[in-house]
Order: sequence, then structure tokens, then C-alpha cells
Amino acid sequence: MFVATSQQKGKTMRKNLKRARQKAGMTQQQVADKLEVGLRHYQKIEAGDTMGSFEVWDALEDILGIHQRILREISDNRHDPKENQ
Repeated sequence: MFVATSQQKGKTMRKNLKRARQKAGMTQQQVADKLEVGLRHYQKIEAGDTMGSFEVWDALEDILGIHQRILREISDNRHDPKENQ
């Protein structure tokens, strides 16, 4: 069984968040403006230096059109139903 370390979790979250932002065609500054936070604060969230509040993640979900569980997902730790067959 694979258990992700906090460093691996942060790396995956950063990649998911950055990819979603880029797919939405937005800069970090544009996301920060929509969140009504400073650029540096958003950069810290995207870099994994801070997690941000529930309100920030709710807003990110709306802004990027992706559920926050997916944005924060650890892809290597998902359950694969095929494994049980």
C-alpha cells in the first residue's frame, strides 16, 4: 500500500492547482484578484507554503471550475476498484 508523505502530498497539490489555473488561462495575479487576496498570499498557496482557508478553497473551486477535492487530491493514493477484482 502506498502512503504519500506530506512532501509528496504538497507536490501533487501544487501541480494540480497550477495545472488547473493554467488550463483556465489565468495568471497567479488574476486568481489572487478574484480571491481578493494579495499575489504573494496566492503564490504561497500554490507553492504549498500555506494551505489557505476553507473560504479560499471554496472560491478556487468556483473560479477554476474544479472541485477542491480534486485540486487537493493525491493521485498516487486513490483507491483503484480494479484492485479488488
